[in-house]
Amino acid sequence: MQAQAAPDFDLPATGGKRIRLSDFKGRGVVLYFYPKDNTPGCSTEGQDFRDLFHEFRALGWDVLGVSRDGMKSHEIFKAKLGFPFDLLSDPDETLCEAFGVMKLKNMYGKQVRGIERSTFAIAPDGSIARTWRGVKVPNHAREVLEYVRSLA
Repeated sequence: MQAQAAPDFDLPATGGKRIRLSDFKGRGVVLYFYPKDNTPGCSTEGQDFRDLFHEFRALGWDVLGVSRDGMKSHEIFKAKLGFPFDLLSDPDETLCEAFGVMKLKNMYGKQVRGIERSTFAIAPDGSIARTWRGVKVPNHAREVLEYVRSLA
């Protein structure tokens, strides 16, 4: 079975950069989508990836976080929690749609459209090696790291 190629993208990122998936050719990328900056689950998830970041890098992988929040929010979130990786802003949901992470969710009895917490391991050749959808935060970053380690 042929692995599916990850869609390339070109999005604004923290630090005043623009990031394209093609910038990482030859390196693996953990691309994690999260609903909202500065919320408890998203903060914990980001801190877990932060705490394991150097282990990912040692294996030749980078980590990128994506949400619909704007750059100002991302910069504050990244600085507050000391993330060593970049956050990408996708306010028009282009990348979210390309990866199929926009879902109808129930919040306080109302249906709202939002990001389903999801992570994609994108192999150095640009193919999607593994997908996690409907992620539960506890131990998720560790599970992703163990998967990446299994590829080494």
